[in-house]
Amino acid sequence: MMDWTDRHCRYFLRLLSKHTLLYTEMVTTGALLHNDAQRFLRHDVSEHPLALQLGGSVPADLAACARLAEEAGYDEVNLNVGCPSDRVQNNMIGACLMAHPALVADCVKAMRDAVATPITVKHRIGINGRDSYAELCDFVGQVREAGCRSFTVHARIAILEGLSPKENREIPPLRYDVAAQLKADFPDLEIVLNGGIKTLDECRTHLETFDGVMLGREAYHNPYVLAEVDQQLFGSAAPVVSRSEAMERLRPYIVAHMESGGAMHHITRHILGLGQGFPGARRFRQLLSADIHKTDAPLAVLDQAAELLQGR
Repeated sequence: MMDWTDRHCRYFLRLLSKHTLLYTEMVTTGALLHNDAQRFLRHDVSEHPLALQLGGSVPADLAACARLAEEAGYDEVNLNVGCPSDRVQNNMIGACLMAHPALVADCVKAMRDAVATPITVKHRIGINGRDSYAELCDFVGQVREAGCRSFTVHARIAILEGLSPKENREIPPLRYDVAAQLKADFPDLEIVLNGGIKTLDECRTHLETFDGVMLGREAYHNPYVLAEVDQQLFGSAAPVVSRSEAMERLRPYIVAHMESGGAMHHITRHILGLGQGFPGARRFRQLLSADIHKTDAPLAVLDQAAELLQGR
């Protein structure tokens, strides 16, 4: 979700669901320790509950970043052990760390020793060359011994040579059964299922087995799926927010961002997925993806797009 779930995206998603745990895009330890940490840590108070997802493999660096996250008020720090891209592999980040469970355990222990904020791990069910169930249990077992109590399991292996990140999200088959066996064999752990989940009906079904479910790209490309999460999965009695209401509540945030020198498309690029499944949806997307770059009055274009959401 790098370059996707930035603070503007998260502010928008929070308008649709008050209870969903939101995650930042993956931030590397180097970016926090050697660049502008506030750029990556900045968030609006409304975004909580909020987890910072870190990429790294040096225990001391991860501990330092966990301290920064705690100081910034994050509710959780999540270590990414699932990203399969070549770029992160070259820096010993992401899914390649599944081949080094002792190192991941050391990283988790260093972070837990540094902060009181919960430390969690997101991982695959394996990587090529280390994809047996016994090896998965060895990984989870070693990291559990370091004190991690919550694992988000992407129910695919990652193939680290020959497949792009996109192909790694589609070609390795989903194995929900493997994740379910993991929950059965580690009943004391919180196991959250990730991978290929698109609907709230699927979420309800998986919640019969797992402690939680994670929506990734579906929540970005079709964000309105989150609008009924609070009522259907969290038991909230609050009314469902309409597309039109979400747009109305987002407008002051957009205006404030522009008044501080930002561009509208920094925010509107994240809401194109609202334009799905109704007459005028294509025009909605066109206005916010193309027309706002051709006008001197972007707020007028925003309002024109908002009119297409009336009653929806």
